[in-house]
Amino acid sequence: MKKLLFPLLLLIITASAFTIVNSTVTRSAITFKTRNMGIGVEGKLSGLQAEVHFNPADPSASTIEASVDANSINTDNSSRDEHLRDANYFDVAHYPKITLKSVSIKHKSGDSYTGEFNLTIKGKTKALDIPFTCTQTGNTTAFKGGFKINRLDFGIGGSSLILSNEITVSIDAEVK
Repeated sequence: MKKLLFPLLLLIITASAFTIVNSTVTRSAITFKTRNMGIGVEGKLSGLQAEVHFNPADPSASTIEASVDANSINTDNSSRDEHLRDANYFDVAHYPKITLKSVSIKHKSGDSYTGEFNLTIKGKTKALDIPFTCTQTGNTTAFKGGFKINRLDFGIGGSSLILSNEITVSIDAEVK
């Protein structure tokens, strides 16, 4: 029995030593860019919450779940921000959170990874492949990545000749 217990204990200790478990977001910048009437529009979202179980030695065993407060949308134009919060765009009264949940994560090289994620906005979920980097300093883990979406896939606004359908999103976050 002792012969079985020691290897099992060693396996548990070794496996947990390589898994980074973080859920406290210490810093985040979620930004987006699009075009309206041919002019670039930038904005940001805040209130990021995340549950991260990241294992660099076995990324396929990793999970990332994150959400952000849709009501926090900020384009430095309060009138536009209120318009974006209404039912035609983000409908924050009915859909207060935007969520991102990993399906699978693969190592590319060095600190680079790619993940298949489910992004949910306004109750609509779409699968996305998102390249990202992951670096660890002490007990802080930094994630940086970005992706593009078609706003119409999520029911954000209607068909428009002046508003671009493409939105570029960047995420830069640190978790402990």
